[in-house]
Amino acid sequence: MKIAYEHYRQGEGAGLIFVCDHAANALPDPYGDLGLSRGLLETHIAHDIGAATVTRALADAYGATAILARWSRLLIDLNRGADDPTIVMKLSDGSIIPGNACADAVEIAKRIADFHAPYHDAIETEIARQRDGGAVPALISMHSFTPSWKNVPRPWEIGILWDRDGRLAKPLLESFARAGFTVGDNEPYRGELENDCMYVHGTMNGLPHVLIEIRQDLIATEESARAMALRIKPLLDDALAQMGKSEIRFTRPLPGETPMDEKTREQLEAAAFRRLVAHLRGRTDVQNIDLMNLAGFCRNCLGDWYREAAAAKDITLSKDEAREIVYGMTPAEWKARYQKEASPEQQAAFAASQKTHS
Repeated sequence: MKIAYEHYRQGEGAGLIFVCDHAANALPDPYGDLGLSRGLLETHIAHDIGAATVTRALADAYGATAILARWSRLLIDLNRGADDPTIVMKLSDGSIIPGNACADAVEIAKRIADFHAPYHDAIETEIARQRDGGAVPALISMHSFTPSWKNVPRPWEIGILWDRDGRLAKPLLESFARAGFTVGDNEPYRGELENDCMYVHGTMNGLPHVLIEIRQDLIATEESARAMALRIKPLLDDALAQMGKSEIRFTRPLPGETPMDEKTREQLEAAAFRRLVAHLRGRTDVQNIDLMNLAGFCRNCLGDWYREAAAAKDITLSKDEAREIVYGMTPAEWKARYQKEASPEQQAAFAASQKTHS
């Protein structure tokens, strides 16, 4: 199976991650052309015209990682949740997609496993890489839209889409407006689509994020798309500066969670953390390497995350001081009392997991 996404400037930079869900109009074997003409595959129904070039140019300008779709949105829409009925379109802007006509639940599940899941896993992996390095990255999703819809002209040149987290969206709206752009606030689409890319990776991770839509006639050529990226760069710089320090902030309840105010949420999360710490202190039989192999974190990680949270509040803790809060004793004392030599099987599992250990 061919790679499901493009990892541009992989592993570079920190603080920003660019994504482009509808970057490409290519189709992998054995899907052929999905029964469509080359002409139709060049249109907006197959990809977001110009968005990929803008994304790569911005990634270059910032020295940041970008993750882009490698295949057409007609194969599977990466900006939809796995349970969305429009994830595989059988009709798009009046055009029937013959290759999708017989796509049943089994076929859709296969496409999700082959193309949708790897793309979103790549984004989560990049977020984890930056979080492990101490950064709270802002996510920037790049899209483009047609100049008109159903013969009605769209007046906006830029659209800023967001849900409840306006940390980046609001100053970006202001920056584009000051620069003379006709900018739409949640136009021409809404930014509240549950389980879309920014909802999954931004909202539910508490990361600052925004989706930028650009009218396609402004970026229809490589040259104009690169020029637009140069215009966007200082505006994004200004918005990021206005946003201030990038921090974790949850604006929607977690799945199944009863809506509550932020103070109550923090109290419950703190109680859950204390319960987890108490549980780990009691389970001295569970080795850190077991936690890493099974869950990708250990007691040391918890202590380091605690230290990072303290630093965000200008409270300085040493690494050992923070970890002692989790262990209930100094890490050296815990190691002397309870740590066992890792077996060859445990070491092999740890090496194969490719997890970053704090």
